[in-house]
Amino acid sequence: MKSILCISRHPPYSSALAREALETVLAAAAFDQPVNLLLMDEGIWQLTPAQQPEANKQKSLARNLSALEMFGVERVYAHHRSAVERGLNTEALCIDTVQWLNDEQVQQLIAQQDHLLSF
Repeated sequence: MKSILCISRHPPYSSALAREALETVLAAAAFDQPVNLLLMDEGIWQLTPAQQPEANKQKSLARNLSALEMFGVERVYAHHRSAVERGLNTEALCIDTVQWLNDEQVQQLIAQQDHLLSF
């Protein structure tokens, strides 16, 4: 099977892109595809536990993130520099299965994939 990496670079509720990225990962996993998620740039905000989607009349993405493991998504990666630049507390997250990667590790991860999906 070909590996898939979905890269999500958008904040949780500014557009539909963050939700679409998570739904794509869940759909691929439901069909037993080897898929992983990488959160970078503004997408790192999807990991914050104090999301308030009701303010934008949306549903919480934190629930989707917590469901990834149940669907067989083995890895959720996050770009450490993106978190540091935005002042995100990397200890208090809405999921606890995040693997933090530095710039070089992100490049290696991307190079190892058969397919990349960027949102």
